[in-house]
Formats: sequence, structure tokens, C-alpha cells
Amino acid sequence: MSPLSVPLEKRFVSAVQVAELAGVSRSAVSRTFTAGASVSARTRAKVLAAAQELGYQVNHLARCLHDTSRIVSLITTDISTPFQASFLDQLTRALQQIDKVAMVINTKGDEQSVAAALEQTLGFRAEASIILSGQPQKALIDKCLTNGQRVILVNRDYDHPQAENIRIDNEGTARAALAILQQQGCRRVALIASAVGSVGLLARERGFVAAAAEAGLSVEVVRYGDTAYASGVAMAGMLQRQPEGVFCVTDLLACGFLDEMRRRGVKVPEEMVLVGFDDIEQARWHAYQLTTFCQPQQQMVQHIMARLQAPFGAFPNDYRCPLQPVWRDTTRAVPPLAIDS
Repeated sequence: MSPLSVPLEKRFVSAVQVAELAGVSRSAVSRTFTAGASVSARTRAKVLAAAQELGYQVNHLARCLHDTSRIVSLITTDISTPFQASFLDQLTRALQQIDKVAMVINTKGDEQSVAAALEQTLGFRAEASIILSGQPQKALIDKCLTNGQRVILVNRDYDHPQAENIRIDNEGTARAALAILQQQGCRRVALIASAVGSVGLLARERGFVAAAAEAGLSVEVVRYGDTAYASGVAMAGMLQRQPEGVFCVTDLLACGFLDEMRRRGVKVPEEMVLVGFDDIEQARWHAYQLTTFCQPQQQMVQHIMARLQAPFGAFPNDYRCPLQPVWRDTTRAVPPLAIDS
């Protein structure tokens, strides 16, 4: 019977079929496709020829019942936003380079959907889960670890004795943003944030507002919608008065906010200076040239890959990535002060 005459759902070529065509045992087929296994050159050639003729592909999911799966799950949300899309692109490419299989699970970011995603990774025997959004419960992290799955929390404000944390200093960097606005001579300042209320965004808001209070400045805080370009546009029309300086908790919000303020006739940076956060690709576009803080995605990805290739415990559980300001055209051309973020 031709393989193409078999119903699609039953069409996978098996190792038994390869063994029959090659005239060898099933175990000889397995050894041929197992790195470092002992098999004669003659047997290997017969197996490879049969596999080529039948179109055989090793079933890695079946192999993971007895061996490591090589699956690394990426639990995330907002995958269409520029920062998250860029981060996922770099993560998945880097995982491929170290012979890992990325399993991306797109969640709503809430506790329930993140919990469901982690349960799903256990069903696939993922080697590790990298959590880019949401806040999993300690009991669920314990369950993953008990089942031999590493848990890497990226920019989650959460401590677990065995979970591995990779963080950025959201609160301290937001304080540095206020320092930039003060350096620019701003007294009336505003903070533009979404209503999402994620851990990182709340920390940025908290740091900025606290630093302003310590400096004797009042802050107009505007929160609205998702962390999206359209939300930035909308919040530009919600301000009670025009500020001299604005900190947007993400660059995507800043791009929308900047476009709308310019449409309303506000000159940036002459009449208002603007600072963002993330250093997404759009921040570098000629239309924006946004002063912002750079999240070191490449450095974070390299560190995650190093962890995945090292035994558990080879690195300290808590690793912090520094952020640096990137000065562009939404702030005035003055000698930049050293910013301690």
C-alpha cells in the first residue's frame, strides 16, 4: 500500500516500517538515529537508505517519554507588540541554535491562564518554562520543579527559592527618567501608563511617582486601555494641562502620545520633552527619534541560553540587567548628566 493511500491522521512512517524495508531490527533503527549510539556502518547505510525512501522522520515526542524532550516553553502575552515580538524572535532563534524546541503559549497574562499554560507544559514534558508574563503561584512552580522542569521568570517581581529570576530595574530606571526631565528643566510632569497593571509597568509608575514626590513635584498620572499605540493617542487628549515633561512607561505608548501631541500643535522638545522605556525599533525611526531606556534584549537572551545549557544552580538565582538611557530628539540638546539607573 502506498503511504499516500493511508488516511492522513495515520500516515506517519514508523521505525518498524524502516526496519522491515532495511532488513534490520527495530533497535538498529533507533541506534542509527541516536547520537553516539553503536551501529555498524553497513547497518547505518541500510537504515538511512530505507528512511530516505519512506520519508521517515524521527518522532521526538515519543522519544521524550524516555529521554529529555528539548522543549522550552515560552509563556507570554501581547505577542503582537513590538517589544514582545522582538524578544520572542530573538529567544526562538537562540533556542534553535542550542538544539531546543520553542513552544510558545500565548496567554491573557492573568493568573488563571498562566497556570493553565504551565500545566500544559508539564503534559509535554518541557525541559524549562520561561515566563514572560503573569505571576504563577508558588505551588505551581513547585509542581514544575518536582517534575524536573526549570522555571525562569523574566522581569517578574517574584521570589522563589528555586525559580531563576532575570530582572530589570523598573523602579530605579523610572527614577532615572524623572532625573532626565528635571535636567531638562521640567516642573510640570506627567506619567502615561496603560490600565493593564502588569508587574513591570506598576513598578515604573511607582518609581517615577515616588521620585517626583521626593523632588517636590506633582505628577499627573494618566492610565488608559491596553499597552498600545492607540492608548497613547487617547491619553494625549486626557491631560488636564500640557506638561513640560512626560514619561511614558513603554515606547509604544510614547509613539502614539507623541503623534497626537504633535497633531495638536505641541512642539517636541521645544515645548515638551518626552522619555520612553524599552528602545523598540520604532523609537529609532526618523519620525520619532525617541529618548528612552534600552532593555538589553540580546544580553538577556544570551544569559537565558547560558542558563539552559548549564546545570541547575550553576548561576545565582537572581540576575539583574542594567538599563542605559538612549538620548535622541525628544529631549533638548544639553550635555547629558550621568544617570544612575
